[in-house]
Amino acid sequence: MDTPTLALVGVAGGAGTTRTAVETAATLARADRSVAVVDAAFGTQGLATYVEGRITDDMTAVAVGESTVEAALYDADYDVSGRVAFGPAHAPFERIARAKAPDAARALETAVADVADRFDHVLLDVPPVAANQAVAALTTADRRALVAPATQRGVDLLPRHRGRLRDLDAPADAVVATRTDAPDAVAVADADHELPAGDPVGPTALDPETELAPAVAAAVEGLFDTELGLEFEEPGLFERLG
Repeated sequence: MDTPTLALVGVAGGAGTTRTAVETAATLARADRSVAVVDAAFGTQGLATYVEGRITDDMTAVAVGESTVEAALYDADYDVSGRVAFGPAHAPFERIARAKAPDAARALETAVADVADRFDHVLLDVPPVAANQAVAALTTADRRALVAPATQRGVDLLPRHRGRLRDLDAPADAVVATRTDAPDAVAVADADHELPAGDPVGPTALDPETELAPAVAAAVEGLFDTELGLEFEEPGLFERLG
């Protein structure tokens, strides 16, 4: 059965959580799904970099009651059969601080439920859990996946965040390792899915001939318990031999 809402939770800053969310959304949209990505990383606001044009309303404004979900969603202009919309965080520090309050976190939960009624899937971009809005995002999700870079730091921090999610009664359902093809990458033994690095601009998964595209598709099928029906060409002999 398809999973409506998935929280991608970084085990550290720079784990690649936002990028994983964007690549996941692009892959689902290639399979004719409608997908919204909601930014709960109010401090870093990384999702805003994927929004073209001016951002006037954002998810912090929704959380504090100064905007609506409709106004805070921005459609991505991707050449796909489905739809991708981004709900970024893009705000001054004063509003970010207010958006982390308990009442604002509850408003974020309501907003996520509203978005879920409008889209086939909702992805939540969640930072390492240390604030109310991050807790709200991961506890309101149907499933949760920890995103860990294939580094020694990622490996070391993974057990701590597994424990933190268990303490919140919202345990991780899977682990996604990122940048597994880096020259200095280390094995993430607990990883359920492994993703190589993509093009810095992205989303790379829009191109089915890249190495990242089939890896993301396989991860998406597992994370969402769904079948995408996407096809990828097997590399020929000469490609496999380098």
